[in-house]
Amino acid sequence: MSEIYREITPLTQYDCFTVFDRKKTIFDFPLHSHEEYELNLILAGKGVKRVVGDHTEVIEDAELVLVGNNLPHGWLTHSYRWQEGMPEIKEVTVQFHRDLFDDKFLKRNQLFFVRSLLEKSAKGIAFSRETIERIKPRLTCLAQKSGFDSMLELMSILHDLSVSRDMRTLSNSTFTDENINFNSRRIEKVFAYMRDNYDKDVNLAGVAKLAGMSEVSFSRFIKKRTGKTFVESLNEIRLGHASRSLINTSNTISEIAYKCGFNNLSYFNRIFKSRNGCTPKEFRDNYSGTRTFV
Repeated sequence: MSEIYREITPLTQYDCFTVFDRKKTIFDFPLHSHEEYELNLILAGKGVKRVVGDHTEVIEDAELVLVGNNLPHGWLTHSYRWQEGMPEIKEVTVQFHRDLFDDKFLKRNQLFFVRSLLEKSAKGIAFSRETIERIKPRLTCLAQKSGFDSMLELMSILHDLSVSRDMRTLSNSTFTDENINFNSRRIEKVFAYMRDNYDKDVNLAGVAKLAGMSEVSFSRFIKKRTGKTFVESLNEIRLGHASRSLINTSNTISEIAYKCGFNNLSYFNRIFKSRNGCTPKEFRDNYSGTRTFV
């Protein structure tokens, strides 16, 4: 399998989900994973190769797949697609936070099937043609809804998918990393500070003081609790805002980099590509089309 990149999606902590509606002729975004769940509808995609976990398959004309958090996935243009006269591909992608529905909520009797669906998505789920035809108009119209109505519609779609027939899991094994529970008031306080001040000079000395610890102790503490260093954690927050700006604004890449706290453009480009597997420009091009944040 090719190198798998960890994508920093444009969702912020204040969003519930996002919908991307776009048309393309090829798929050239690299294999990647991200913390968010992803529901992907592809129309007129016959011949495209889908990779989910350790499963690879050339898809038919239409498909609908739910990918769990941190599960490597990607759609790649197969040689068949290079033939002349192939129709333009339509893709509708919904991404939503892994904690949009918390564990206590999902344990309610009425959410049993949705909970089971999300658990199965750790291996990726492909839905039947019958389900695709039934859900397709609702997914394509989801971006036209707003506010609470859009959230209710997403929950309804997930419920209908959870009770649909003939779904199949794709990957033979789960590639999801073990969840790291960093339930800590100190960590939450530091992350809240970094989220509020990502565009300013945030340094280790300042956040260590905020946590009431020495720099050395805090460095060990955050690594142990989150699995990431302080710099990696801060960069992920900044990259998330940068991704959002690449999609939502026409600002130049250098303007976005500086507004998101990166004082060195070459460093921003390098760290962005190392995490997303593409340059900021390629990322912006990939997400061109209609997009809605809820």
